[in-house]
Amino acid sequence: MKCNYCGKELNGGNFCPHCGASNNQQPITQNPQPNYQSSSSQFQQPYQNNYNSSSMIQKRSIATCIILTIVTCGIYGIFWFISLTDDTRNLSQDFTGASGGTAFLLTLITCGIYGFYWAYKQGSRIDAARTARGFAPSNQGAVYLVLSIFGLGIIGYALMQNEINNLA
Repeated sequence: MKCNYCGKELNGGNFCPHCGASNNQQPITQNPQPNYQSSSSQFQQPYQNNYNSSSMIQKRSIATCIILTIVTCGIYGIFWFISLTDDTRNLSQDFTGASGGTAFLLTLITCGIYGFYWAYKQGSRIDAARTARGFAPSNQGAVYLVLSIFGLGIIGYALMQNEINNLA
């Protein structure tokens, strides 16, 4: 007599000594696992999650960003602010805070007060990204905050962009 489940010979009894199935149990159909070769030409996985946040980050020339901010009377600076926020969120994988557009809107609504928090938070996110990549944290959040308080936010932007360029 053969086991209904695994097909091996039974010596009697109510249960298969090989798989433990009951003799009167209906066989369970299993999807056989195909035997794939290691060669990538014979088998390619249909979907592979190779999400790399660094590949989504565009490295920007700091000098060009500063010149465009000055020439456009700050309009490019708004774009740069939003891009810096989104890039650091992607690098640090910290999606709990505000996105770039939301951070800019909150800075406008609070008459710049949120911008101080934003500058410090950017330093924290950059430190998280540095730590995740095996670098020592730089603790630049306080520097970004002080630069923002004294009206030198564009220098903070340049320092942030430098860190993003290095990590991307």
